Amino acid sequence: MSKQPQTSHRTIDARSGTDTLIKPGELIDLVEVTPLTLTDRRIYNQLLENAWEAIDKPVMHVISKTDLRGNHNSNDRIGESIERLMSAIVKMDVIWDGKPAVERVQLLGGNVETARADGLFEYEIPARLRKVIGNSTVFARLQREVMFALSSKYALTLYEMVQKRGKLRWKSSETFTLEGLRGVLGVPKGKLTSWSNLRLRAIDPAVAEVCALSDYMVEIAPIKTGRRVTHVELKWWRKDGDATGETERALSFASPGRRQRAAQKPEGQGTAPVIPGQTPPRPRPAWLDRKGEALRSETYETARLRFPGYDIYNIEGQWRDWSRDKPAADDPDRAFLAFFRRFAEANPL
Repeated sequence: MSKQPQTSHRTIDARSGTDTLIKPGELIDLVEVTPLTLTDRRIYNQLLENAWEAIDKPVMHVISKTDLRGNHNSNDRIGESIERLMSAIVKMDVIWDGKPAVERVQLLGGNVETARADGLFEYEIPARLRKVIGNSTVFARLQREVMFALSSKYALTLYEMVQKRGKLRWKSSETFTLEGLRGVLGVPKGKLTSWSNLRLRAIDPAVAEVCALSDYMVEIAPIKTGRRVTHVELKWWRKDGDATGETERALSFASPGRRQRAAQKPEGQGTAPVIPGQTPPRPRPAWLDRKGEALRSETYETARLRFPGYDIYNIEGQWRDWSRDKPAADDPDRAFLAFFRRFAEANPL
């Protein structure tokens, strides 16, 4: 009697949980030809989750714009993200006719957005991508709370990479070329070209956040060929009980709506609270006192989380110089964060 061939479990048969969502592995280890932002990636994960029950079918999916908007009051960010996702081209390594190949696909198809702020967004998954997802057998299970707590696209991508690999019994590390890692992380061309800048601005902050907020400890070690770093080794291991408790406290601290309570600890104005697993922030320099009083502690902490890698106090100095001859802001903390967002968009790391 002949043996029946073993069949792999299909990704589309997996189901999201109350606090988790499913993402096909092919949509994690891909290279962005068109760079995306943290907001783009979060929204795309939500679109995938919403469409999951029929994601391999040629149908239109509908989601409330309120669900996509999250904590933001404006739909402008949704529209900008949707347009970037529509124009985004990604490439992924696949097996085609039994041989390695590179496949290029668009992330999002045609869509309709109703004019009402609380209206609906209707969209479709491109046919080529539906086929990739239908054939997928590897996926990551992402925790929603972690996805929204991570503050950079590099951290979110690294988190997804580790979630995809974390349960492999025979593997706890993987080697990437330096350019390969840059591609998967979505580093824009011409940015962070040296290893030192890439590590300082992208890798180290991402590793610190993933270690603090996920169930895994992560390490990215450089590998040199001669004097140059040409490869990196990604290592991961699951946390023990004590470290898991630190993760829960870090998530409680980092989650929107609960951050303010943690910031009320007597740490002194102008000093950002410390998240477990991250380097304590340096004190606000004295030269800034001559430009104005310190902002609230939670404002600095929010800036650190939203814009990792930037010199927060240098940006505050630029904001104060820019606003010197302008009417005083009703809410300086909110005005500073808005200035920081525009600065970061105009000067990406």
